Amino acid sequence: MAETVAHFIAPNDPGLISESVQCPAKSGNVTAYLSRPKDGGKRGAVVVIHENRGLVDHIKDVARRFAKDGFVALAPDLLSRLGGTGQYKSPDDAIAAIRTLTNDMVVEDLHGALAYLKKLDFVSGRLGVVGYCWGGGQSLNFATKCKDLNAAVVYYGRNPDPIDQVQNIPCPVLGNYGEDDPNIIPGVEPLKQALTKYGKKFDIKVYPGAKHAFNNNTSAERYHPEAARDAWARTVSFFKQSLAG
Repeated sequence: MAETVAHFIAPNDPGLISESVQCPAKSGNVTAYLSRPKDGGKRGAVVVIHENRGLVDHIKDVARRFAKDGFVALAPDLLSRLGGTGQYKSPDDAIAAIRTLTNDMVVEDLHGALAYLKKLDFVSGRLGVVGYCWGGGQSLNFATKCKDLNAAVVYYGRNPDPIDQVQNIPCPVLGNYGEDDPNIIPGVEPLKQALTKYGKKFDIKVYPGAKHAFNNNTSAERYHPEAARDAWARTVSFFKQSLAG
């Protein structure tokens, strides 16, 4: 098992402004974690979609990592309409709650998060989305429902259903998958075929020996440091190219 890492960027990192915010949406306010560089200037923004355990400290750290790399990062708590991640006493309880959310509910709340970002004077207007596990599938699904995105990244998430919905994706797609992920890997080739069919720009990589959730540095069972480092570098480079200007 890999050695775990509690966080890469301290919650009180002096170079960042990190805070809890409220994003108005049709169902009510969506609580979110916002992190950005303290030095000002307009920057591209990234919506960070959490795993099926909700908005936990690990995902807040992921948001801070994006901020440290020069982006405005917003991680919405997609359990907000059910009372928020904090009310669940165990990961299993949060997972059970996540299962009651429909894709339409999630898309609605993500639109609220994106609308919030658009109004911030330190956001350039270039917008991306990235998701992990359950959030990876939601990232890809949201990309089929939102014309305002300039980049979409999926980490080991499920494909939109039906797959032909990818024809609606308005932006380049980056995919990071673990080879040792039996529930997700069968969908990679169909995704590549569908993206090719509809003329979409994409870059998908499968990491040998990596399991599902290989990016999660708080899970000794799942974390694959080498794959995680490479996928992070790919993701940051992709966002820098897609969200610049």
